[in-house]
Amino acid sequence: MTAVPKIGFVSLGCPKALVDSERILTQLRVEGYAISPSYDDAALVVVNTCGFIDSAKQESLDAIGEALAENGKVIVTGCMGVDENNIRNLHPSVLSVSGPQQYEAVLAAVHTHAPMTREHDPLTDLVPPQGIKLTPRHYAYLKISEGCNHKCSFCIIPSMRGALVSRPIGDVMDEAERLVAAGVRELLVISQDTSAYGSDLRYRTGFWQGKPLKTSFQSLCAALAELGVWVRLHYVYPYPHVDEVLPLMREQGLLPYLDIPFQHASPRILKLMRRPAAAEKTLERVQAWRRAQPDITLRSTFIVGFPGETEQDFETLLEFLQEAQLDRVGCFQYSAVAGAAANELDGAVPEEEKRERWERFMETQADISAARLAHKIGREMAVLVDQVEDDLAIARSSADAPEIDGVVRIDGGGALSPGQVVRVRVVDSDDYDLDAELLA
Repeated sequence: MTAVPKIGFVSLGCPKALVDSERILTQLRVEGYAISPSYDDAALVVVNTCGFIDSAKQESLDAIGEALAENGKVIVTGCMGVDENNIRNLHPSVLSVSGPQQYEAVLAAVHTHAPMTREHDPLTDLVPPQGIKLTPRHYAYLKISEGCNHKCSFCIIPSMRGALVSRPIGDVMDEAERLVAAGVRELLVISQDTSAYGSDLRYRTGFWQGKPLKTSFQSLCAALAELGVWVRLHYVYPYPHVDEVLPLMREQGLLPYLDIPFQHASPRILKLMRRPAAAEKTLERVQAWRRAQPDITLRSTFIVGFPGETEQDFETLLEFLQEAQLDRVGCFQYSAVAGAAANELDGAVPEEEKRERWERFMETQADISAARLAHKIGREMAVLVDQVEDDLAIARSSADAPEIDGVVRIDGGGALSPGQVVRVRVVDSDDYDLDAELLA
């Protein structure tokens, strides 16, 4: 039998880029290509890049260089692909360069530089109904839209990925059903602006299982909540209609978890950032969410050292942290992004001061996180097992998204398997993680 070309793949960046990689890999498998786990026997290598901040761009350039050195034939795609000159100046021998979501361009380049030597046979070139996934079998990312309509001054996502384009709700639900049927126990809903889902379509009515279903954030949450698996919402802007999904949240189904990128707390800095909902009374919203859903976990991300940020602005941010008592928090030191409007702002913060503020921020949040986790000692909860090593199982609760939040360590969990949902009792905690015992 004639050997089929093997394609190597390097996927960088956020979960949204990971979904793009999965789509390309799935189509390659549909066409009969094999996927290589190493450079050595790959006919060529596709590198899906990230171009959000300078450190991510450098990582992408390094990955391209490594693939060229190890394999020699490289196709570049993804967010950094919009800056083709920069890529070709450093790596002129790359075979092709394309931007994010340009799946056809990637496939065309593969066809040109690693053509199939036999006809595709659907009886042997099998692809699972859920497609090729790069996550563990028991969880998957569900991308519901592309692009973004906001004009945040620190971000160039709209120029790279375009305006908001929501997927038809029937397509989203069909994909979710296929994933659940394939054994996925947790769906992580992602987009650039999850709570804006359907706004570009004027919330028109779609169809799923022959029934009408409105293309909206609320309708999507309600439908996903009925699938019998964990559903976790990411990148949720705090529009007023977000409040409407809180009654749907429970330990099984739509999880009591909101990932809301606040980015800062100083009104002056939020205005400079051009953040949507900057005028919202954020603390009042947080308190209202907790009254409506006492078990809710609130995660957010912030930027310190934004141009013009004064010590007073930073202190306002620390005060917000103390008052809001957010459960999970990420923080980035501001990094200029080529093409971003924030580059024109005055008042650049020195690197040493950015780092010092970041350290103070993280120390403040570590104390908050430790105190909130300590209150969970003695509680019983459901957890999803991610991995098992010897007699230790590593799991996550409804409060923990994979790779970005904490974990629940189960001593004596050696008989468990990844993908199992079990009940545990919390026996100890530290700054970010829990220790628990398995309940009979």
